Amino acid sequence: MLYYIKKYPVSLLIILTVIYLSFFKPPSTDLNDIPNIDKIAHLCMYLGLSGMLWLEFLRAHRRNDSPLWHAWVGAFVCPVLFSGIVELLQQYCTSYRGGDWWDFTANTAGALIASLTSYYVLRPWMRKRSDYK
Repeated sequence: MLYYIKKYPVSLLIILTVIYLSFFKPPSTDLNDIPNIDKIAHLCMYLGLSGMLWLEFLRAHRRNDSPLWHAWVGAFVCPVLFSGIVELLQQYCTSYRGGDWWDFTANTAGALIASLTSYYVLRPWMRKRSDYK
């Protein structure tokens, strides 16, 4: 456990923040009048979570000591499964939140955008940067 706290501190903090944001009762504001603002929030939460998992994985495994499929599982598959579990818990364990398939779709889209961006942009950039050192 200490290994993960050392290697992925920001990711763990973001996971705790996502859990908090998923289960607290939000106050009513004027932002509620904006259509689909919650879907944008879901997309951003999981884009940030998956993106940070990718960044910390690539930073922690610069020497290619871990296969890249570990990153795909840890930074894409796990956040998608996590978001599905959170949506189910919201539906069945809270009276003020409801699980929504569109929220799950926004979560998956955020993780997918972060994963594709990290794989095709961040990974080559970090590899190129480390070659010059």
